[in-house]
Amino acid sequence: MSRLSRVATEARAAYKSFVRRRVAVFFTFFFPILLIVIFAGLVRTGGGGTGLFSQPPGYYVPAYLAVVVLFTPLSRVGSEVARFREGNRFEKLAASPMTRGEWLVAQTLVNAALIALACIVLLVLLSATGADFRFSPWLVLFVPTGSVLFCGIGAILGALADSQDGAITASNGIALPLLFLSNTFLSPASLPAWFRPVTDLSPLSYFAYGVRAATYPGNHAGWPGSAAADYAVLLVLTVVAFVLGAYLIPWTER
Repeated sequence: MSRLSRVATEARAAYKSFVRRRVAVFFTFFFPILLIVIFAGLVRTGGGGTGLFSQPPGYYVPAYLAVVVLFTPLSRVGSEVARFREGNRFEKLAASPMTRGEWLVAQTLVNAALIALACIVLLVLLSATGADFRFSPWLVLFVPTGSVLFCGIGAILGALADSQDGAITASNGIALPLLFLSNTFLSPASLPAWFRPVTDLSPLSYFAYGVRAATYPGNHAGWPGSAAADYAVLLVLTVVAFVLGAYLIPWTER
């Protein structure tokens, strides 16, 4: 089989594995929609102040997209790596022409495609609720790149965790703080001054900065850059995370 055939075959298997898990489908598609219905449709954002959901609805476009871009690849890829380890499936794959990089590419393609579809649904729904934002071409870069980034981090977690449950626990334990402390749902003004520089250590912050700069111009709070600068940082982090994630996959070489 050619490299393309190997990746395509593994991607089909990964897709079937993904859709069979109802929890994964729920958190990828329906949980973010539920958040939008509650906070953008019912409760309404933009009440003023500096607290949670105090900004106008358009400000939170990066936050809603981050729910999918962050949680789905971290938990799915992390649990898949751990599951393959526990079932000694990597040892079997190592006896085939497939490489660990090809395996991770196949997993990433499936996750990135489903995440992109979920993000399109979220953006359409946000537009229907009256949120003031623009559909920027930068989203075509930020969403897939962010998905690849957290697929790589998920692979790292799966390789280091002692079990599949441990990988899921670790991914949730990392994702929840990142989601709220990466300039997504909380504006920088709501955090203590001494803590604000810490948020710039989060890779999700650069996703949020860039998407907000592209979709909500004039309100690029927190990072004095542009969408291009934010994307450059995100891309570098993505390459590092993906290469490290592929390297750490416990492949048994022939």
